[in-house]
Amino acid sequence: MTRNADSLLGQVLAANVVLVVLTILAASLAAGLDLRVQGQRWEFLVLAMAMVLTLCVNMMMLKRRFRPLERLIDRIERVDPAEPAAFEPGHESFEEIDRLAQSFRRLLGRIEEERRRSGRLVLRAQEEERRRVARDLHDEVNQALTAILLRLEALACDSPPERAGDVAELKRLANQAMEELIGLARQLRPAALDDHGLVSAVEAQLKLFGLRAGVRTTMIARGDAAALDNDRQTAAYRIAQEAMTNAGRHSGASEIDIELVVEADGRTEMRIKDDGRGFDPSSHRGDSGLGLTGMAERARLVGGELDVRSAPAAGTAITLRLPP
Repeated sequence: MTRNADSLLGQVLAANVVLVVLTILAASLAAGLDLRVQGQRWEFLVLAMAMVLTLCVNMMMLKRRFRPLERLIDRIERVDPAEPAAFEPGHESFEEIDRLAQSFRRLLGRIEEERRRSGRLVLRAQEEERRRVARDLHDEVNQALTAILLRLEALACDSPPERAGDVAELKRLANQAMEELIGLARQLRPAALDDHGLVSAVEAQLKLFGLRAGVRTTMIARGDAAALDNDRQTAAYRIAQEAMTNAGRHSGASEIDIELVVEADGRTEMRIKDDGRGFDPSSHRGDSGLGLTGMAERARLVGGELDVRSAPAAGTAITLRLPP
């Protein structure tokens, strides 16, 4: 077993070796052994062998005592900061090691709790900013475009016939800008999510996605989604929105289905499935191109988990699970 010279076990073993050597020398001096005498050489050899045997037993006991600590250190080093729940404290054979493992487990729990709390605050701030921007776009910029349209209507009445085409084109561009503006405001923060809840917001987004992408869409909702708090509803909506965006951009799907089930005890499962070209999830770990990392992080911040199943030419199924 290779160890660094400055490890705790190495230091203890070195100290024991020094103590054994000093003990042999002290015992030899106390007994007045003279190595020049044949008989006393055997006595010194027996004394040295006894000390070496004591040292070997001591080393075996120390290794046995330190082995649970080594196993604990190995488990701690394998902990993924993104999934602290993967650490299992186990039941060590020594009380001190078990207490250390339990303490590390509690520390990970507190870190995860604080990470979720701060993450939720960040998401809430993001959603509030989205709401404010969407409201400003709808109330202020949209009103300005409406005023432009009214002025164009008045201008159309007074303009000569040869300018009618130019005025009509300006009106068309203004109407197009208004439609795009309203769509952008809905993307930032859909009014249906605040006014009617998760199911209505997802249904509206899915219907709009189907019209734009030209794909068949279906949604099945069972249970009382209104029982979910605002954070969970927002997380579920954003995950569904991102999954639809991925299906439209990357999968080439012709159909997308969403199923939302809220159990009586509060357990929630949302499944988004498409029949697109699919992909290999293992090759996209840590890749933000599909937004999988952000979707999984949103799920974790509200206490849930995200399961992504896909394969080339086999479509994609994304499942969000939320505990009670």
